[in-house]
Amino acid sequence: MIVWGGVGSLGMTSTGARFDLNNVGTDPWSSTTTTAAPLSRTDHTAIWTGTTMIVWGGDTVSLGLTNTGGRYIPSAAGGSWMATANTSGLLGRRLHTAVWTGAPNSETIIWGGLTDIGVVRDGARYRPATNSWVAITLSGAPTARFDHTAVWTGSEMIIWGGDPGGGLGFTNSGGRYRLASGDWRSVSNLNAPTARTSHTAIWTGTEMIIWGGDDGFGARLDGARYNPATDTWTSMQNAPIARNGHKAIWTGTEMIVWGGEVSDNSGAAYNPAHDTWRSITIVGAPSGRTGHTAVWTGSEMIVWGGSDNAGATSTGGRYAP
Repeated sequence: MIVWGGVGSLGMTSTGARFDLNNVGTDPWSSTTTTAAPLSRTDHTAIWTGTTMIVWGGDTVSLGLTNTGGRYIPSAAGGSWMATANTSGLLGRRLHTAVWTGAPNSETIIWGGLTDIGVVRDGARYRPATNSWVAITLSGAPTARFDHTAVWTGSEMIIWGGDPGGGLGFTNSGGRYRLASGDWRSVSNLNAPTARTSHTAIWTGTEMIIWGGDDGFGARLDGARYNPATDTWTSMQNAPIARNGHKAIWTGTEMIVWGGEVSDNSGAAYNPAHDTWRSITIVGAPSGRTGHTAVWTGSEMIVWGGSDNAGATSTGGRYAP
C-alpha cells in the first residue's frame, strides 16, 4: 500500500510511504523519495496501474488548485517520480474523480471537480505509456459536480451523485462514459438513491453499489445497486448505522464499509447476493476517523490515516473478513 500527500500534523506534505505486507513482522514501512515528487497537496486523486501510482490535481493551498501530477514507480531505493505532461485543456481542481481503465487502453480518466472558476463537467484521459492526454467530449456529459463518485466497469466509467455547487442541493443523477466510442449515456433516475454527497461507490463485476453519504439533512444508512446492462436500480437493505465520509472496498463477495463521521470505530459488510448486512468486529480496530484511506489486498482491508478525535493520525489497521 502506498500513501502520499495530504495534510498532516505539520501541514501540507509531499512525502509518502509504502507498507509492505511481506515485512509485517519486521519493518513494513519505507519512505517514498521526495526527489522530483509533485507539489504538496490535498484533495487530489491517486490510482494504481499495476506498476505505477499516478497522482493528479488537488489543492496546493500556497499556489492554489493545480492541474499537475506525477507518476511514482516503486523500487528498492525509495522509488522514483516522473512528472505527468501538462494538461492545457483542464483547469486545476479538487474533489474530482479518477479511474484506471486497465489493458488494453491503460488510461486514467479524470472527470469533474471544483476549480477556481466553479464546478465543472469536463475531463480528460491520461496515457502514461506516451505521457499524453486525450480530451473527453462534453456532449451528453452529466451536469457539473464535485465530491461525486466514479467506478470503472471494464468498458465504461460511471459517474454518480455529488454536489453541483451554487446552493442547488445535491444530485442523484449520473452518466456513463464509454471508452470505445468516446460518448456519454445517461443513468436512469428511476428507483435511484436520494441525492447525496460524501457517499461511496464500488463495482462488483456486474453492479455499482452506492451507499451512505450526506443528503443535506444528515448521514444516510441506505443505498442501491445499479446494473448498467439493464440501466436499472435495485433497492438494498438498510445498514445498521448511517454514515458519511466513510470508505468502502469490495472483497469479491462483500462490500465492507468502515469509518466516517460516526460515533465509534464500527463497520459493516454487505452481501449483494443475499441482500444482507453483518457487523464487523471492533476488537483491535483503529480509532474512529474520517478522511482516511482503505485498500483491499486480496485477503485483507487496510485502513490508514485520516483524522480522529485527536486530529490527524498516522495509525491504521488490517481487517481480515
